[in-house]
Amino acid sequence: MLNMYLTDESGKLKETDVLAKGCWINLVNPTEEEINQIVEATNIPIDFVKDPLDVDERSRIEKEDDDILIIVGIPVKVQEDMESAIYDTIPLGIIITPFYFITVCLQDNPIIGKFIHHRVRGFYSFMKTRFTLQILYEIASYYLNYLKYIDRKTSLIERELHESMRNKELFELLSLEKTLVYFTTSLKANKIVMEKMTRQHFLKIYEDDVDLLEDVMIEVKQAIEMCEVHSNILSGMMDAYASVISNNVNGVMKFLTTCTIILSLPTMVASFFGMNVPIPYQHTAHAFVIPLAIAVVLSVVTAYIFWKKKYF
Repeated sequence: MLNMYLTDESGKLKETDVLAKGCWINLVNPTEEEINQIVEATNIPIDFVKDPLDVDERSRIEKEDDDILIIVGIPVKVQEDMESAIYDTIPLGIIITPFYFITVCLQDNPIIGKFIHHRVRGFYSFMKTRFTLQILYEIASYYLNYLKYIDRKTSLIERELHESMRNKELFELLSLEKTLVYFTTSLKANKIVMEKMTRQHFLKIYEDDVDLLEDVMIEVKQAIEMCEVHSNILSGMMDAYASVISNNVNGVMKFLTTCTIILSLPTMVASFFGMNVPIPYQHTAHAFVIPLAIAVVLSVVTAYIFWKKKYF
């Protein structure tokens, strides 16, 4: 999908069909025809467009002539089930040329959507440095928002684990832990890209954008710290609750074994008295009561011993 946008004289972003100076070109899973169309119109290397479409592409920044390519990892939602992460990361390509600003991504995402739907203040398609920093800031903000959701989800699973002996909750924790690994890896790579971008002056940082750049770095560092903290907590929780579940299962097995022993005593007594051999008092009026009393006494005594040993 290929869309072009341009900020008009009143400062409003409008979609356009004409490729003009200061235009923002947004490519979402583009076709070969759309890729070739943009490459020919903007005279950028074709790899600049194709690289961000590789789901395994690493975050990086590079410059060729006057064209700059920035690839960063962004968080996206995936299908939520027990065996897949709640969120994943995919590459987002930002291509900056002397006349155009181009974004390339495999799928629609809410980060770019905020700019399209006019939910970012101070955004102009022709202010390339600010636009880049605003995208990086929104990416970091979405990481933080998703991390807050993961924190709430973890607390919910923790409450369920207090009353559960199923593996479902542990699989959910594993899913969250995988998400945090993806987030941490992507955020650290994004941080390196931003540090390289500012250190080697790939972009001209204007005085009005200095505060925004600092905010971006702060947000990224905070997101990395949150990822590491939550990852450590989840790892400890999984180990602890795996032990709890194992201990609960052992407790159930011990209880069932104890019940089996207690219930086997009456059977054993009845078997003894049921043998086809002469036994004392077999012809008395209370011949049935005697084995019954012995069985009850043995069961009660055994149950008391197990209770004192806290087997129940």
